[in-house]
Amino acid sequence: MVLEASMIVVDNSEWMRNGDYSPTRLVAQNEAVNLVFSSKTQANPESTVGLMTMAGKSPEVLVTLTSDVGRILSALHGVRVGGESDLLTGIQIAQLALKHRQNKNQRQRIIVFVGSPVETDERTLIRLAKKMKKNNVAVDIVNFGEEASNTSKLEAFINSVNNSDNSHLVTIPPGPHLLSDMLISTPIISGEEGSSANFGSSGGGAFEFGIDPSLDPELALALRISMEEEKARQEAEAAKKGESSAPTAASSTSMPVDQPHMSDEDAELQAALAMSMGQDEDTEMGDSNDQDELQKALALSMNDAQSNDASMSDILGSLPGVDTNDPRFKEALEEMEKSKDKAKDKK
Repeated sequence: MVLEASMIVVDNSEWMRNGDYSPTRLVAQNEAVNLVFSSKTQANPESTVGLMTMAGKSPEVLVTLTSDVGRILSALHGVRVGGESDLLTGIQIAQLALKHRQNKNQRQRIIVFVGSPVETDERTLIRLAKKMKKNNVAVDIVNFGEEASNTSKLEAFINSVNNSDNSHLVTIPPGPHLLSDMLISTPIISGEEGSSANFGSSGGGAFEFGIDPSLDPELALALRISMEEEKARQEAEAAKKGESSAPTAASSTSMPVDQPHMSDEDAELQAALAMSMGQDEDTEMGDSNDQDELQKALALSMNDAQSNDASMSDILGSLPGVDTNDPRFKEALEEMEKSKDKAKDKK
């Protein structure tokens, strides 16, 4: 970006009390000055901006070339309205201030806000413009408030000072708009390269998050950090979902494990044992209810064993997970044998 030293010349004449620009010409001008300062310093951190008035008793330099926005805002707050503006002397003093800049590599630019009638004749303005051009000083003029009477003189001045389109005249008529908003899309803000970092073409939405970082840098920084943290969080969640979906897909496509072939009798007996003993290996079969269920299951399986001339202990021993040495298992078999003997005796 262009490295510049710029002097902003503000109009603080009695005409600046008018309210045709919201809320007054002076306040609207101060907001525009802040915008110009921000655009220059953000375009190049090594650029500097100064501030001076051109009315009152005489034109006065308020702030020498600086990159400190606080000094500019403090000086603007102290500007007092009074007297008549002196455009000719104001531009000459601004040119002297630029001549004494510390960094000679900075291009020289004067930005003048004209909100009152220009009393200097056109021929004198043209001579001054040629002098500025000879000293390689670019001049931008914001013509507002008295644009009807000033436009022709200011156009003649800009045409004489202009060198490779480095100087501009911006005329802004009164209306409901803000003076600073109307300046955003002009070459004064966008510069010679036609663009300016952090500034767009309209309104407060031109700033990132809708906040002017020069007015509230802490809020702008907090919003930027919050946006970056939210973006990082969303990326982390997306990555986490991507990793978790892989094992899920693998498990859903896995082949079922082949179960060993068993007879219908074995399947029924195992189902009965599972219902009575439960599926949890850590659970102890200590209560009487579980033993009753086991005896019922054994009774069912006994009938099946009798019909197939098979030994009950052999059938149960062949089932997976059944311990024939378990005392409860033996006790259940004995009870069933006793019941069977009693039934035979009755017969």
